[in-house]
Amino acid sequence: MIFLPIVGRELRVASRKRSTFWIRIVAAIVALMIATGFLILSAVGSFALATTTLGEILFGVLTWLSLGAALSAGLFFTSDCLSEEKREGTLGFLFLTDLRGYDVVLGKLMATSLRSFFAIFAVLPILAITLLMGGVTGAEFWKTSLALVNALFLSLAAGLFVSAISRDPQKAMAGTLVLLVLLAGAGPAMDAALSPGAFQPVLSTTSPVYVFVSSTGFGRTLFWKALLINQLLAWTLLVLSCVLLPRTWQEKATKISRRRGRYERWWKFSGVRRRARLRAKWIGVNPFLWLACRERWQAAVLWIVTILMAGVLVAMFTASQPMVWLGWGYAAGALSLLLYLGIASQAGRLFVEAQRSGLIELLLVTPLTVKEIVQGQWRALLKMFGVPLAVCLVAQMVGTVLAQQMTFKQFAAAAAAVPAVAPTTNSGTIAITNTTVVTSTTWTGRTTAVIGGMFRMEKWMPIVTAITAALTMFANLLALCWFGMWMGLNSKNTNVATLKTMVFVQIIPWFGVTFAAGLMVPLLLMPMMMKGGVGASPQFFMWFPLLSAVLTTVLYLIKDVVFVVWSRRKLHSEFRARAMRTVLPIRLQPPPVLSSPPVASLPVTGAQ
Repeated sequence: MIFLPIVGRELRVASRKRSTFWIRIVAAIVALMIATGFLILSAVGSFALATTTLGEILFGVLTWLSLGAALSAGLFFTSDCLSEEKREGTLGFLFLTDLRGYDVVLGKLMATSLRSFFAIFAVLPILAITLLMGGVTGAEFWKTSLALVNALFLSLAAGLFVSAISRDPQKAMAGTLVLLVLLAGAGPAMDAALSPGAFQPVLSTTSPVYVFVSSTGFGRTLFWKALLINQLLAWTLLVLSCVLLPRTWQEKATKISRRRGRYERWWKFSGVRRRARLRAKWIGVNPFLWLACRERWQAAVLWIVTILMAGVLVAMFTASQPMVWLGWGYAAGALSLLLYLGIASQAGRLFVEAQRSGLIELLLVTPLTVKEIVQGQWRALLKMFGVPLAVCLVAQMVGTVLAQQMTFKQFAAAAAAVPAVAPTTNSGTIAITNTTVVTSTTWTGRTTAVIGGMFRMEKWMPIVTAITAALTMFANLLALCWFGMWMGLNSKNTNVATLKTMVFVQIIPWFGVTFAAGLMVPLLLMPMMMKGGVGASPQFFMWFPLLSAVLTTVLYLIKDVVFVVWSRRKLHSEFRARAMRTVLPIRLQPPPVLSSPPVASLPVTGAQ
């Protein structure tokens, strides 16, 4: 028997897929566009950055984006690869042969990770340009490359481990997300809590983020030790997946499993009375609305995230330290990303499962129209997630207002303390010259104007920022819902639908909006910046954040309106055609009729 036959087969299949080639091309194009954007921004600015500084910033941006993509690979590619085989019942046929658990696990690892490895390797040549620009050493480049590959391998191994013990796609994705968060942040968080004065990395060596951060650190770091520990964790997860998969691919009918099944059913659908009341209320209005509203655990998970966001806001409100409020942006951003991921997954999940189970075929032969089906799914999303999302929006607005007020107070205090430093000579006496007096007077006047602008901005700028952030989040959620439904109708599993939704609605537009806003705002403020530099223009400090927030919000609203209108139109016009494409049997074409070859005629001879 050939060693690892599934690995060889999956590699041959993956080499023929178009996505294997397109993903690395797109990754290289994105990295090249980011590098080009940095060069353009440095050229149009009022002051030119040094080449070494520009190379260092570009290196940091590309590597952090690559780290995020590497850590999310297991979430989208491997978290449902084995559980999907369990649901379809094809995993048992593999174990009827001579195959072992490691054959299946390594085969799935190769099939799902090849595109991710190609994408990471495609970014490395663009990343190596920073070596020529300066600011980055060769050791930093190679150690960072190893850290990225390490994060990718650990993420894929974590996804395989969760998929080996799961069956439901959303539970597998949620379990993978929790495991990745623990691996990435639990160690550094515990080290920071145990040693608040000086950070001592002990448990941080288990984190792929610490491996990445220590790869660019100067002096003696624990990079190689942390890299070895991360590899041991990854291989341990792979070994556990190989051992557990042959034992968890089938459900055993025991008393414990039956009792657990009843508990899971109660947690998923609630009790009999609630189900009867829900059926009597909605099945006459829209049967698909009733079908989509049956599961209550989706809303319960969203309520947990909402309570976390509100709890973080209350904890920061009770804290009086100004530095605590500066972390609100990171906390709110992480929770918002979690909300986006959950909404994108839930929007397309029902359509994916309906195609797999054949429910879509039953819906198409009922008197239900396409408009009623689509509106039923949309109203179900509003009914389950409307209230917790409204609470999240209010919490984000309040937190943004308070954080912005604290930030403006810090800037005003720092600007007020600058003019107190008087120019001195080497002997310690004040240098009283005409030039010094004029310069000091000019700088004091500009600083006073800046401080006055800060106090004026403190009254209305936080409110503007909070409103724009809430509008952006609301529009993004609408776009994720409608485009997620369309992707669920055009995808084979929930993870692929979620990945497509997040990439097209959030990730790619984020690059475009950031680049456009970063290029247009300096161009609009160019007249102010040319009047003697940024520090000489107090209006710049007042108009730059306002224009950035407004322009970014307008671009996001345009993007989201386009996605909502386009997805809604496609769902109403092509729902039946897209659904029937997966329902109708494949018609085998008969082979072409071959013409009979000409028969050579033999000469007829007479009898002798």
